[in-house]
Amino acid sequence: MGGVEDGAPRDFAREGSDAPMPTGARDLLDASTDAAAVVSADGVVVGWTRAAEALLGHPASEVRGRSAAVLVAMDRDPARVAGVAQRCREGLGWSGRVVLRHRDGHAVDVDLRVSASFRVGAQECFLLSARGQSRQWTLGQSVLDGFLTRSPVGMAVMDLHLRYVWLNDTLERFGGVPRAQRLGRRLSELLPGLQAEAIEGLMRKVLETGAPVTDYEYLGWSWADPHRRRAYSTSFFPLVSADDSVSGVCYMVQDVTERWTARQLLALVNEAGTKVGTTLDVMRTAQELADFAVPRFADFVVVDLLEPVLSTEGHGTWLTDAGPAPAKPAMRRAGMASVREGCPEAVVRIGDRVDFVPPTHDAQLLIDGEPILIPVLDPSDDVWRSEEPERAANIRRFGLHSLISVPMRARNTALGLATFVRSLNLVSFRPDDVLLARELVARAALCVDNARRYTREHAAAVTLQRSLLPHALAGGSALEVASSYLPADPTDGVGGDWFDVIPLSGARVGLVVGDVVGHGIAAAATMGRLRTAVQTLADMEMPPDELLAHLDDLVLRLSAERTDGTAAQQSTTAFLGATCLYAVYDPVSRRCTMARAGHPPPVVVGSDGQVSFPEPPAGPPLGLGGMAFESTEIELAENSLIGLYTDGLIAGADRDMERGMTRLGEVLARSGADLGTMCASAVRQLVPVPQPDDIALLLARTHALGADHVVSWDVPVDPAAVAEVRARATRQVVAWGLAELATTSELIVSELVTNAVRYAAPPIRLRLLLDSRLTCEVSDASSTAPRLRHARIMDEGGRGLFLVAQLAHRWGARYTAAGKIIWAEQEIP
Repeated sequence: MGGVEDGAPRDFAREGSDAPMPTGARDLLDASTDAAAVVSADGVVVGWTRAAEALLGHPASEVRGRSAAVLVAMDRDPARVAGVAQRCREGLGWSGRVVLRHRDGHAVDVDLRVSASFRVGAQECFLLSARGQSRQWTLGQSVLDGFLTRSPVGMAVMDLHLRYVWLNDTLERFGGVPRAQRLGRRLSELLPGLQAEAIEGLMRKVLETGAPVTDYEYLGWSWADPHRRRAYSTSFFPLVSADDSVSGVCYMVQDVTERWTARQLLALVNEAGTKVGTTLDVMRTAQELADFAVPRFADFVVVDLLEPVLSTEGHGTWLTDAGPAPAKPAMRRAGMASVREGCPEAVVRIGDRVDFVPPTHDAQLLIDGEPILIPVLDPSDDVWRSEEPERAANIRRFGLHSLISVPMRARNTALGLATFVRSLNLVSFRPDDVLLARELVARAALCVDNARRYTREHAAAVTLQRSLLPHALAGGSALEVASSYLPADPTDGVGGDWFDVIPLSGARVGLVVGDVVGHGIAAAATMGRLRTAVQTLADMEMPPDELLAHLDDLVLRLSAERTDGTAAQQSTTAFLGATCLYAVYDPVSRRCTMARAGHPPPVVVGSDGQVSFPEPPAGPPLGLGGMAFESTEIELAENSLIGLYTDGLIAGADRDMERGMTRLGEVLARSGADLGTMCASAVRQLVPVPQPDDIALLLARTHALGADHVVSWDVPVDPAAVAEVRARATRQVVAWGLAELATTSELIVSELVTNAVRYAAPPIRLRLLLDSRLTCEVSDASSTAPRLRHARIMDEGGRGLFLVAQLAHRWGARYTAAGKIIWAEQEIP
């Protein structure tokens, strides 16, 4: 064994796979056919197999009892042999490559393995197994040629003068120029419209520097498709000879038109969000849509709106349940634009009545809401000539050849019709263009609907205020809630008071009340944005102090908008700020955590009738910025009453806030009626006459979630413990009478607990809550956020949270002082 090549022990077993292997692979991994011999510690052959005879040609009778050294066709190295023997005596084994001598004298290269030493009787022995080295598969020239020629990536080789010397079939197809015409010529001579000069400049740079250029994207046309721009991604690298000299440049090109188009469409949609809907004016918004789409998307665009949309009287819309539509809708031209000056293609002008819908459709198109694509307009079509003769004549006259009509709809309301037409652009609309048109119109429709609502509701400020407040409040099983809102005197304009009840995870409920400083549409609109922001931030499981900090940032931005917007300054007063109180009640612990930003404290009436005003740190009003908010926590007994209100309720005629708070506590303490009656009565008693400020009162009676509705278990950090925890949870769900949720609950518990055991830090705890929904919570000491990802087909994991998201009604995560909680809710049948 002298002069052998050492190697670590190799395991040729294929672990964990029952799939059948190809014959070649099976021969490589199967050791049952190896040549084997048993050699004693002094180098004498003790055993010899038939496979060994087949490999070296020696029968057993010739080698058994003889020294194994005669079989080795290498220089002897006693030190190496001793080292191998010592390694095998230590139980490690050895493997390497050696050269053996065949019986006929030729050398045989083999892979040799030596086992750990063992004893046969009193004699120490080693098992040697050998296998002839197999030939490596080599890449034939024909295979290489076929790969390069038929590759889906276009390839070419250019000489030092940037002339073609070779190209594959794909590149020939991309350019539309035959191979024979390309060879020996430069790109700029063949495809001048393909940014040839810039591409050749890059190739010269590669030749000069030797540095490759990758993923260079550009637009152009080719003879294969001369009427459509296409996008390509190209990479260039130098061809280096054996003597390290650069002999040419190779480039590879891919057609990435679809990717580029998708990116451009996304950019176009994002740009539309900044260009369309800049004002709350219906006609201006319609014209902005037309101006934006020409010439980016179409050559001629018209926007027609239903007459009720332009009216400030009545409902002002069509709803889908308004009954069958008339054959021809009553619309007016609200906006149009054309690549031709003066829009000569138009049959009617802006402000004129119009009833156009593409034949053979009627006004039902506006209610159905599905876009119409006519890839090829035929002015000689009998339907167009009979129903739209004047438009058919303009189609022929101006070469209008492709059309998309998209109904404008927003909030389940029909608003009008937007029509896009191409003429100078010779490329017809395709189905992908319909998606873009739909998105542009949807954004514009939302802006039109906002403007329509603003115009109508500006004349009815109270209606606007009520429309922005919650229409129904739900506190689940944790709270019984009621509210009362009293608008300010109409002569003082609409205010910005608001309140909300927000269901949270773990049966908790968020209570919020706020007051935007000032009056008018600006205050009401800001109130709506703040209420939406609170709902969003609360849904992100933010604690009260952090929620107010983010809300403070939003108010600062809104204030900046009011200051910078000239139109807003002309029509409204400057925005000053807002106050807010946010509280979260947990029915399991009966704890209420709250924080406030310049808002009056809440009132609490205990079950014994005692009145208190817990005062969390006041905090600055929203909009000042740079100051921190703090939260406090109180415990509320069962059937306690907590009230959140705005300052208009306690200000009174004397503007004495402390006296007003005392009156509020007295009214609530002596009232034994239901919450709804109590709310209305308290407002009537405290505010008997109209006030210059809005008034909001939100009352909530607390309930605790009993021990029979909350179960929790500690989870050992052991994958084997998951099965037991899962079984306990399933039994508990069945015990609650929710057997139909047992299977999904078992899967949700299994996934959440398994993830926590695998990736989180202890302690880990599982909690089940039963209230209006069935909630599963898994807490741990880790602050790492869970991430929902889509596993690929061959991935063995990564589907846990995706499965939870599919099974649960809602799921999410919230952070605590000790770590985080992952939760999932199920609707109770």
